[in-house]
Amino acid sequence: MYLLGIDLGTSSIKVALVEFATQKNIATAQYPEEETPIKSLKPGWAEQSPNEWWQNVQQAILKLNATGLFNPKDISAIGIAYQMHGLVVVDKDQNVLSDSIIWCDSRAVELGNQAFESIGQEKSLKHLLNSPGNFTASKLAWVKANEPEIYAQIDKIMLPGDFIAMKLTGAITTSISALSEGIFWDFEQHEISKDVMNYYGLSNNLIPEIKPLFSSHGVLKADIANQLGLSQSILVAYKSGDQPNNALSLNVLKPGEVAATAGTSGVIYGVSDDLTCDKQSRVNTFAHVTYTEAQKHTGVLLCINGTGSMYRWAKHTFAPQSTYAALNNLAATAPIGSNGLKVLAFGNGAERMLNNQYTGAQLLGIDLNMHTQADIFRAVQEGIAFSFRYGLDIMRENGMRPQVIRAGRANLFLSDVFAQTFVDVTGIPVELYENDGSVGAALGAGIGAGIFSSAEEAFKQHAPIKTLQPQNSEAYEPIYQDWKNILVKQINRK
Repeated sequence: MYLLGIDLGTSSIKVALVEFATQKNIATAQYPEEETPIKSLKPGWAEQSPNEWWQNVQQAILKLNATGLFNPKDISAIGIAYQMHGLVVVDKDQNVLSDSIIWCDSRAVELGNQAFESIGQEKSLKHLLNSPGNFTASKLAWVKANEPEIYAQIDKIMLPGDFIAMKLTGAITTSISALSEGIFWDFEQHEISKDVMNYYGLSNNLIPEIKPLFSSHGVLKADIANQLGLSQSILVAYKSGDQPNNALSLNVLKPGEVAATAGTSGVIYGVSDDLTCDKQSRVNTFAHVTYTEAQKHTGVLLCINGTGSMYRWAKHTFAPQSTYAALNNLAATAPIGSNGLKVLAFGNGAERMLNNQYTGAQLLGIDLNMHTQADIFRAVQEGIAFSFRYGLDIMRENGMRPQVIRAGRANLFLSDVFAQTFVDVTGIPVELYENDGSVGAALGAGIGAGIFSSAEEAFKQHAPIKTLQPQNSEAYEPIYQDWKNILVKQINRK
């Protein structure tokens, strides 16, 4: 018996096949091989095509099947992880009405700020645990205000993972966790937020059926099953935003446990049993995958837009023919501190932890007679690690005190320079695991379909492959403080 996990990322679709009996990853596939572009029609805008996501999902599954390592008919359940906060709108015939306004789009920031003031900051933080900010509800309000001809045709709104589940099953569902990440959920009243819906003039009829996150979100349609070589009886049994799902994949399920990821964006995600919030909404709180009315587990999320996106830009600009592995090795030849070169990696939209400011990415202190590619690529990785430290200090202000952080050995954590710099500058050990988002989605499907009796059973063979301890914290501290001073001056100019 097998479980299929789909991870709808910003850059590509990754799928994984997990064997139930061993919880082992049998096969993986990614499509496309090159990063999917982000459409930016205006400064601060970011869009992608949901229909292109769907085509890529199908190609990824067919590529997985082509490995010949398993019988696709033996797949019992499907789980979906997806890039958070995106907006997908469809009409009554389930046709997509426009490209998705995705997570790093900044166009709705001012709308969200106005909602925060009008609803009331104290009330918003108490009930929503966040400012409406630049999240899905505000993006929908932007469509209502600026594209009324599209808004008038909307039958249902969805997060990206809801859309992929709809294409697989024909059913449109959502969950409390998904609604909370869109800032549609009132944690105090345990219902769709009247304050947000009334302020923006939105109808509850636009919201899909709310179902438990671990449950049946539909059965694979016959034509899709035939097209993909799968059984028609397969359940879509789990859907989660990528960061709660990343936490699940690392077995971060209990209060006090913390996960990190450094893909296109960078995230530190800690589980809490308090309905906690940051008064400035620099870090955000959403319903975790284990959230219920009786057990209100939340995920406190620090998101940095400009992490892997910064590294990708540097690669394409300075060394387009090199591989990431080669650049990681090159960065390791530069000294700690990159010979004084510094990078602010904030060039991928407004940063919530910087109070929704957009500072742009910066490469500072270039010495034309000294600095080399090695310095550049180490400085980029150090600058990204410094941004994690800056955000982690905000989380510490809000009472989160991680003793260890769990991360998948993927993306930037494949770089020894980045991984060790992250540990050194934060001062917190990191446990590295093989599991990734697509594997987590597969295991989530097993929980949702009742194939596993509990999350504990799904992760009973879960163990770290490596633990990193701080080694150079004293050397990095003055370098980080210099970097922080530059950032603070940049913020204060705005």
